[in-house]
Amino acid sequence: MAKVYPDAWKAMLPLQVASGELQTLHELADGLPKNYTIYHGVHWTRIEKNNFAIFGEIDFAIVGPTGKLLLIEKKAGLLTETAEGLKKTYSDKAKSVSFQLARNTDALHSRLRQICGSDKTYIDSLLYCPHYTVKNPGSAGIDPSRIVDASKAGQLISIIQSILPLEGETLAAKSKIHAFLIDLLELVPEVNAIVGQTGALYTRLSGGLAEWARKIDCQPFRLRVIGTAGSGKTQLALAAFTQAIKEGRRPLYVCYNRPLADHMAKLVPPGGQVSNYHQLGTLLCATSGHAIDFHQPDPFKQIETAMDHYQPAASTLFDELIVDEGQDFVKSWANNLLRLIRPEARAWWLEDPLQNLYNRESLTLPGWVSLHSDTNFRSPRQITHTLNQLLALPQSMQSGSPLEGHEVEYLTYLNPQELITKTVTAINKCIGAGFKREHICVLSLRGREHSKLSALTSIGPYSLCAPTGQYDLFGNPIFSQGDILCDSVYRFKGRASPCVVLTEIDFERLDESTQRRIFVGATRATIKLVMVMSDNAAKTLQPRLD
Repeated sequence: MAKVYPDAWKAMLPLQVASGELQTLHELADGLPKNYTIYHGVHWTRIEKNNFAIFGEIDFAIVGPTGKLLLIEKKAGLLTETAEGLKKTYSDKAKSVSFQLARNTDALHSRLRQICGSDKTYIDSLLYCPHYTVKNPGSAGIDPSRIVDASKAGQLISIIQSILPLEGETLAAKSKIHAFLIDLLELVPEVNAIVGQTGALYTRLSGGLAEWARKIDCQPFRLRVIGTAGSGKTQLALAAFTQAIKEGRRPLYVCYNRPLADHMAKLVPPGGQVSNYHQLGTLLCATSGHAIDFHQPDPFKQIETAMDHYQPAASTLFDELIVDEGQDFVKSWANNLLRLIRPEARAWWLEDPLQNLYNRESLTLPGWVSLHSDTNFRSPRQITHTLNQLLALPQSMQSGSPLEGHEVEYLTYLNPQELITKTVTAINKCIGAGFKREHICVLSLRGREHSKLSALTSIGPYSLCAPTGQYDLFGNPIFSQGDILCDSVYRFKGRASPCVVLTEIDFERLDESTQRRIFVGATRATIKLVMVMSDNAAKTLQPRLD
């Protein structure tokens, strides 16, 4: 049996019976002798002169006994033979198979040359399409001897061994090639470098909104920013808050979600106030001598009533107000917050109607200047294109990211037990693609009280970091101890993760509320998205992808 890296792949087998790539890995490992080494899920990245990161994926890299390297690109399903060669149709367009294969080979080879220097290297590539028979191999754009289609699928192992012979001169660079591939994986790894680059790239691109929105001049300063997910509203909020501190003004940042407020509080400089609406109400009530009794029924209604009657002293007024997640606020909340600022204060209202998860009516803000931004810089193009197609959004989201990203993957389930199994399978896919556990977030489309995941502290072999529903003495939520974050789209709104498993997608009809929840969950992913949906949901969504 051949050596396989990463070597935890066997643990995934019972949970990924239907995974074609894993089945192929099993065949390769069983079919090749022990002096062959298989690297799977290899990812690479290059930063070009224009500073855009280019991403690629190689399904399998096999190093033979002499140090020769073979890259295998597997294409499942049907292919299309065109005048330009073989093409594979994805959700949004057809892509040239020969171009993908050549690009991946060239990119990895250029990296290898940097590592191996003057030592000779040998890299070959092979297309494996076990479900399709190529009718005209000579016009496929790939050397016919390097195509293993359905008619030759049973010869895959022997063809690999003919390209990577057992005997021959051993390359001096063999150990460097192995070290390079292991380092590339980090036993799953280059993705981790990509994570940091993606975050920096998104911050740089989306920072434009923070730059030119702050150049707008209006009196009084009342600016309403209506921006899609990933347009840079968070960067704008941080920039406005920080600028206020630098200029000696006292800012107030208020959002709807407590987790977002806790996250923002860690990012802003000291000198202002950060909270969600109910936190703020609790604080103001306590300082005025009317503490909220959380043992009484509906304490949040108590807070809202108290805020409606709260009269701030002139000395407590703020100089800048930043309202985030404005689509989740009601009119009385807006009025109450505006009473907390000085007449000459600056006020920002940031919102995204597509993230209105609580079906609030859109507020009228008379006298405010409105600014619209429909470009998503955070999500890779694969995700934005898929969402536009999948959800038939009232207004198409524009993609501002130069990153193609991973294809969106879909898994379906029939019952609650299979939901758990398929969610574990989705996590396995992410681990296999090179993401560390701390880069993965499992998001339920349901709220905590209705989610099948809420009671879990682990799922499959993975421990979960999930809200327990309890709070400490300071009102902070208590989380279970775990490696992978698990939460709901409601609580995670406003934040992001490199890799998102969006699960418990279950509905009979794709209504507006469901569209918004899927939109919010999917746009949290900055690199990879896996969607786990019920069979009913899949039947509704699949025609939109065909």
